[in-house]
Amino acid sequence: MPYSEYQKERIERVLKQNVKQFEGRAFMGGYCFLLDDKMCLVIRVDKKTGKDRLLARIGENATAAALTRKGCRPAEMNGRLMKGFVFVDPEGFDLESDLEHWIQLAITYNPFAKSSKKN
Repeated sequence: MPYSEYQKERIERVLKQNVKQFEGRAFMGGYCFLLDDKMCLVIRVDKKTGKDRLLARIGENATAAALTRKGCRPAEMNGRLMKGFVFVDPEGFDLESDLEHWIQLAITYNPFAKSSKKN
């Protein structure tokens, strides 16, 4: 499986406590959580390390502070920096309080994020 069912369930549990509605679906070898039809979080296994990795959409304004936290690094795919997104390695979200932190940052940014859904 390209993502950890355990980590997916952890994220779902926190989201259910914090938002009324969200959607989840398989996405690019991982599992994506959407709020208001906008990508919020993705959990997947990092091909290089074989470990879980969280992709959080937190916005550019929160990125600098986020990068000072354990396990957080800039999100880069195919050599391109993904502005407003960060990768969080397992040591950065193993604790429930750390996972809740990343989810809350993503929830807070969500109303300002642009939807990629075609109308």
